[in-house]
Amino acid sequence: MTATLNVHGQDNLVTPGFYMPNRLSIRTGKALHHMLEGKVCYLVDSTFPPAPEIMEYLKTKDISIEYFDFRHTTSRAVREQILTHMSAGQSVVFLPGQVAKTRGTLADVPSPFLRHLGSLHIAPVPVFLGYYGKTITTLYREREDEDCCEEFHILPKLSPGPQTGERLLAAWLEKGEELFSAQPLLNESLTTHIVQSMRAHPNVEMVDGMTGTKLPNFKLLGVAMTVARVLRKRGDKRIGVILPPGPGGTIGLVSCLLAGITPVMINYASSRASFESTVRQAELKTFITARKFMEKLPNFPWPPEEQLILVEDLLRTLSKPALIANVLLAKAAPVSVICKMCDTDARRGEDEAVMLFTSGSSGEPKGVALTHRMVLANVAQCSCRIPLKDERFLGSLPIFHSFGLTVTLMLPLLCGYPICAYPNPTEARTLCELVKKYKLTLLATTPTFARAMLRRAGEDTFASIHHFIVGAEKLQPDLEEEYKRKCGVTLLEGYGLTEATPVCSLNIKDAPMVPGSAFYVPGMVKRSIGAPLPGIAVRVTDVDDDTKELPLTERGMIWFRGANVFRGYVGKPELNDSIFKDGWFKSGDIGQLDLNGFITLGGRLSRFSKIGGEMVPHEGIELAISQILKLPPEDGVKIAVTGVVDAQKGEALVLLSALPEHQRSSQERAILSDLRAKLAERELPNLWAPRYLVPVEAIPVLATGKLDLRGCRLLAEEALMEE
Repeated sequence: MTATLNVHGQDNLVTPGFYMPNRLSIRTGKALHHMLEGKVCYLVDSTFPPAPEIMEYLKTKDISIEYFDFRHTTSRAVREQILTHMSAGQSVVFLPGQVAKTRGTLADVPSPFLRHLGSLHIAPVPVFLGYYGKTITTLYREREDEDCCEEFHILPKLSPGPQTGERLLAAWLEKGEELFSAQPLLNESLTTHIVQSMRAHPNVEMVDGMTGTKLPNFKLLGVAMTVARVLRKRGDKRIGVILPPGPGGTIGLVSCLLAGITPVMINYASSRASFESTVRQAELKTFITARKFMEKLPNFPWPPEEQLILVEDLLRTLSKPALIANVLLAKAAPVSVICKMCDTDARRGEDEAVMLFTSGSSGEPKGVALTHRMVLANVAQCSCRIPLKDERFLGSLPIFHSFGLTVTLMLPLLCGYPICAYPNPTEARTLCELVKKYKLTLLATTPTFARAMLRRAGEDTFASIHHFIVGAEKLQPDLEEEYKRKCGVTLLEGYGLTEATPVCSLNIKDAPMVPGSAFYVPGMVKRSIGAPLPGIAVRVTDVDDDTKELPLTERGMIWFRGANVFRGYVGKPELNDSIFKDGWFKSGDIGQLDLNGFITLGGRLSRFSKIGGEMVPHEGIELAISQILKLPPEDGVKIAVTGVVDAQKGEALVLLSALPEHQRSSQERAILSDLRAKLAERELPNLWAPRYLVPVEAIPVLATGKLDLRGCRLLAEEALMEE
């Protein structure tokens, strides 16, 4: 079946003009040629030729081609070539050549060409081509596929000026986001899609890693349908789910969705104050949990018994005939029948689907309502970027964590992949055994948990792994190198925010080179957090002035826009006003992009101190001090840098230390003096030297392994208040 072609933006045509497409097919090339009335010359790099069928077509039609070789030709010479044709009334169209590229790639134009063409000083007309399918796994394609829609857009001509390559990339990103966000599938019901997938893959199993019990999708769905009927009668708008990853957590989540109730995923590693804040903000009166799980968390501030629905007790009281009937329906009934029974389309699109709360690393937890649209978008973005084949997922991250909810539960549920679930991501030895026993292929975790697994892994532990994804904290180079050396595994660093459901960018393995072409668009770039997923646009602004937009390759505040991005924190209008501007979400992270779109972070704004007008990075100082002190990463977090108010310079740096040799305050001056000298030897600015040393028993760390930034700051303030 041939893809449908939609052409837009004819009003933006300029004749003669210089046209820069992100990619071009024969069909769209013919359309552009026709729109320009045949007065076209095609610009081709002889070392980067288009596909043979395109070149054959151009030659048989005797169409004008201008060749160049950017590696041996100056920008000035190419500029003269282009201007010669334009002065004769011909438009010039750059033809992207054959290039090795990964799934979900934005453009077929490698960064060297963007740099070279950007130095021509001829304002181009950006052209965007994208392919959009009708299923979660085909919603975005970088090449024509069956039953997809080919969207071809002529964009407004860029204004003359420097950094043309950066502005061209920005135009492509924004158009790609606009087209992805307009896909009708995203306005559908997450619940309906879950039912469709579980019904389409009834025998795909979830393995309980604790017991080895295997539950096929049809049984999980049948039980969830039965529980949903009980929940619906209670009349709750939202229900708290206090369960780990596994069959129980999955049934709790899916049951709520089928009942038209928002599941609020409770962080069972949080403090009493954080839990009480969550309950208050979400207006929770009912909670689903399990008696066995309660026994494992005796110190958790459990709600009163009358507010608890215990899974074991509930299952015992369910009507056996109703349960058997629903299991049979889930295995054999048409999807339409199940969806009608549960009224799964009652909530969809922008309706609230799941509620999470941020970790509270910098203050009180904030409520994030993930809509049906957001979850469908982010799962589609991930599945259209990661080359998924015959995957088997490890689900060990807590499902109150957006990474665990979306990547290791929702994605396999919606795409029909088996899951091996285990409730504790810190039990590294058991996780390694499960990976090996069940030949798991996709593992997503944090660097902290990955480091613990590495210590217990053998050479062949991860032999089955296709994709080992890490996120939620910075990936240290030593961990990346050790995984490669010891296990032959490439760690794929990604980046996400709870507010973005969460995945925004991801590194994936490079595609094999195309015969006859020396160029490629990388799948991964070292020390980066990857390229934006399909349908996500990025903007960079001045750190101190949100209204001042910077070129993408300059360091500044990162902003995101996309269907996966939320619309604001629950009940916090004033905060929301400060983090949204013209539909863009302020991430709080500082960084920049390269011309392939890969993002490199410099840290969170909350992890910088402004001293004497300079932005000083806490993470950079921590890394330098760790190297100076030769601190083994496997020993855990022993130092942290935070900032306190300083009347003279705005802020002062404080080094928190849990090292035994730093526990005597009488040595503070000598230790700081020695660190200052060694930082200077590394040619680091004097501003990077901590002013204060505060000995602590332990560095505050959240359950995910990330620093508790608020806790660190409070420790510093309390210690210095005494002086």
